[in-house]
Amino acid sequence: MARPPSVEETFEIESLTHDGRGVARPQGKAVFVHGALPGEQVTAKRVRRHRNYDEAIALHIGRPAPERVTPRCPHFGVCGGCVLQHLAPEAQLAAKERQLFEELERVGHVSAAERLPPVAASPWGYRRRARLGVKYVPKKGGVLVGFRESLAPLIAEIGECHVLPPRVSGLLRPLALMIETLTIRSRLPQIEVSVADTALALVLRVLDPPTPADREALSAFAARHELEIYLQGGGLDSVQALTPPATALSYSLAREDVRVGFLPTDFIQVNAAVNELLVARAIQELDPRPGDSILDLYCGLGNFTLPLARRAGRVTGIEGDAGLVARARANASSNGIANAEFHVANLAEALPDYEWNRQRYDLLLLDPPRVGAPAVLGRIARWRPRRVVYVSCQPSSLARDAGVLVRELGYTLGRAGVIDMFAHTAHVESMAVFDG
Repeated sequence: MARPPSVEETFEIESLTHDGRGVARPQGKAVFVHGALPGEQVTAKRVRRHRNYDEAIALHIGRPAPERVTPRCPHFGVCGGCVLQHLAPEAQLAAKERQLFEELERVGHVSAAERLPPVAASPWGYRRRARLGVKYVPKKGGVLVGFRESLAPLIAEIGECHVLPPRVSGLLRPLALMIETLTIRSRLPQIEVSVADTALALVLRVLDPPTPADREALSAFAARHELEIYLQGGGLDSVQALTPPATALSYSLAREDVRVGFLPTDFIQVNAAVNELLVARAIQELDPRPGDSILDLYCGLGNFTLPLARRAGRVTGIEGDAGLVARARANASSNGIANAEFHVANLAEALPDYEWNRQRYDLLLLDPPRVGAPAVLGRIARWRPRRVVYVSCQPSSLARDAGVLVRELGYTLGRAGVIDMFAHTAHVESMAVFDG
């Protein structure tokens, strides 16, 4: 990778990359321009050269796109937490829709008969989960707490964040000042933020144990800001409350009369408002009948399983993490749900002949990780569900799996649409509905 000379050039931006950069093609070679939008003419400087493409940074927008807006956050462009604040929210959704349907056709060679309306909510203050970097940098005045910079592996120096809830955004500077007083300030690289309905929790990754004075400072901070602090000295099994017992964390799905308990390091959907809409959309598209048997793969804590159990005869949730399965069972019990069962299975590998795997199911919900669900697709012919709802966090893996469902298993792709779980980022979540 070569660094080009510092020369300013004019580029015509044709399209948007999957990570939110503008694409120009001077003399046929692609140039990915940070901060540029389709339809714009920009003055930019190339910062990296590669064999098949170059990278550049926009310096001046000569002809702004109609969809360009003024970013709300003063740190936009430096902080890497958002890459699309300069694009109007409705245009962000349109770009994500284009990516989804282009991937379905290009990778899966399938097209949806109908486009579902986007699942979206307020694009501000929505992140109830976040991983913040921490760095002690004496030359910059002390401790930095924030996201990584967009163009460098450094912690961005930020004082506010508009996609975090206001309460969390307001803690960034006090948190940095408190950490600066600790003896382990250079041995605390990361903080996991978890916002529940019941409490705000911070999980501090500590490479050295805090001293008694450190613990006193942490406890005083937690009390002053009415939050829970956890310490993580090793793996996830090392996470402990600073001052037990900590307030139990949970969130509600009010429409479904369900409350989901979780630990501060458990996976939960980042956007609470969109998650409620997503669960409702999944139920609507599955359209369960009172006597139906439903299989929910990659079920986690029961985010979909428990609401579905309110409407079906029986729901079976499968998850690879034994701890999540134990908490999903506890959630079923605490919600008075007796027709949901949960089992542990590695869904990334060929499935053994489990009891649940030998049964038939009327409906199937898939909510896999970014790699998709290639290992379980071959079992669908045995389960024979009349409908499959696939919730995806990666359009390319959804497209690949959609091709298998349609061309090899005989399903039709009836509907698909985007889910704006991560507004102002290039991350695309989506839902596809397949009928047998």
